[in-house]
Amino acid sequence: MDKLWSPWRSKYIDSFKEESKTGCIFCDAIDQEINDDKTLLVHKGKFAFVVLNLYPYNGGHLMIVPYRHLDNFIDLSEDELTEIMNLTKTALKALEMESKPQGFNFGANLGRAAGAGIDTHLHFHIVPRWIGDSNFMPVIGEIKVISQDLLEMKNKLVKQFEKLLL
Repeated sequence: MDKLWSPWRSKYIDSFKEESKTGCIFCDAIDQEINDDKTLLVHKGKFAFVVLNLYPYNGGHLMIVPYRHLDNFIDLSEDELTEIMNLTKTALKALEMESKPQGFNFGANLGRAAGAGIDTHLHFHIVPRWIGDSNFMPVIGEIKVISQDLLEMKNKLVKQFEKLLL
C-alpha cells in the first residue's frame, strides 16, 4: 500500500490555535460582523452561521457552523439541524448563482480520525466542484490554485444571501 505523507497539514491545524483568542476560531467568529472586511462571515442565522473557508479546497468553499461549541452531531438540537439544512440550501443556491459549479461536495468530518482539522467544534463543508478542477497542479505540483479573491467572493455571496433570504 502506498502512503501519502502530508506533514504540512499539522502546521496548518496548529495555526488555528495560534490565530484564536478563545482556542476555537469558530467561537471567535461569532462576535465578528459580516460587514467587516477582516472577517469571512457570509451570513448569521439564529442557531448557525455561514463563513468562507480561509484555506479553501476550491473557490467559494463555505462552512456552516452552529453557534454552540459542540463536537458531536448527535447533540445538535432540532432547531439547529433545521437551520443548518436551510442554510445549506441557501448556500447551494447562492453558489450556483454566483459561480455556476457543476457539482458540490457537502458534509462533515466527524472526529479527528475522520479527517477533521478542527474536531472540537462541529462544522459542515460545502465545496463547489467543476469537472477537471483537480489537475496537474495539485496532483504533481502539490499546489492548489484558487483564482478567486476571498473578500470579493464573500461580498458577492453576502449579496446573494440577502436576496435569497428576503
